[in-house]
Amino acid sequence: MAEKTISQKKLLGVAGLGWMFDAMDVGMLSFVIAALKADWDLTPQQMGWIGSVNSIGMAVGALVFGVFADRVGRKNIFIITLLMFSLASGLSALTTTLAAFLILRFFVGMGLGGELPVASTLVSESVSAKDRGRVVVLLESFWAFGWLLAAVISYFVIPTYGWQAALVIGAVPAFYALYLRLKLPDSPAFSPAKAEKRTIGQNMRDVWSKKYSRSTLVLWVVWFTVVFSYYGMFLWLPSVMVIKGFSMIQSFEYVLIMTLAQLPGYFSAAWLIERAGRKFVLVTYLLGTAASALVFGNAESTSILIVSGMLLSFFNLGAWGALYAYTPEQYPAVIRGTGTGMAAAVGRIGGILGPLLVGSLVASGQSIGFIFGLFCASIVIGVIVLATLGRETKQVELE
Repeated sequence: MAEKTISQKKLLGVAGLGWMFDAMDVGMLSFVIAALKADWDLTPQQMGWIGSVNSIGMAVGALVFGVFADRVGRKNIFIITLLMFSLASGLSALTTTLAAFLILRFFVGMGLGGELPVASTLVSESVSAKDRGRVVVLLESFWAFGWLLAAVISYFVIPTYGWQAALVIGAVPAFYALYLRLKLPDSPAFSPAKAEKRTIGQNMRDVWSKKYSRSTLVLWVVWFTVVFSYYGMFLWLPSVMVIKGFSMIQSFEYVLIMTLAQLPGYFSAAWLIERAGRKFVLVTYLLGTAASALVFGNAESTSILIVSGMLLSFFNLGAWGALYAYTPEQYPAVIRGTGTGMAAAVGRIGGILGPLLVGSLVASGQSIGFIFGLFCASIVIGVIVLATLGRETKQVELE
């Protein structure tokens, strides 16, 4: 029985550290891409493929592991995915060809894509309705700490010791996964007996049943537009700074400064989400992201570039926190992992296309302002769908 009870703070810490390691890996990838360009003389299209293969893996992982979280439990999937991405990240440091690197990045992505929706589902189901949104956004805030770690490691490690050393550091979470196996209880909402009575196909069909189809449509559109713009912008951030004329060291330094703005973004969203509601936070922070992207893409002075980059981090990551809180609340426990995983998987398709689009547009000579304008438009589409069709779930008891 002792395993069934875990304090809210302890659950947040255990799940949050796994989340932080995920972010550290994704964050380091943006810096590694910039370093690989110099080491392997990569073209913009090849750079885009690195980010996109990662997202292909995340799409597959979100779908497969989300579905199986409703069959074998949230805890088991959380541990498997954490081990998968940690070990693949460490092995990718040993590669000497782009092809081998891309294969391993696919497996890293699978682990990442599966872990994130499953962790948010686990925390959602383990916290009371009055605290649920705030706690899930705080869980997402560990992403900022992971990005900060990635920026610090990349700034101090990559220029001196190479990108390989940074990726070896990314393998550390594999050891943490072993600790999780012993310490983390499964979700109180997960019922093995109920899971055994339902098929995977039945769960996937029910996500689009009449009762949940509207919520599913909203989630799929919002996830696609948010992930498309996020990975298109943030995976290219250090490289965009280089394109704008800064050295690689300078670009790492400025991205580190911008990353600091993620923390107040999360904490303000966590404060607002139980007061103003999920939809208000998502709409407000996504519109802030769109406006910041437009200014950043067209910035010509260093000061405007840094300030708009900080606002981009502030609003975008606050919106991410609200989205992870909002998504599991749309479904009952028997299909919650499936519904959340499928929405995340559709989002990852956007994550595949975003970096590829940037690579092809940069290669064709399009301006950064035009490219970031496209991401701005994408986010506005998501906001319109959410504002008109989305349902509010503030302090609603989960089914």
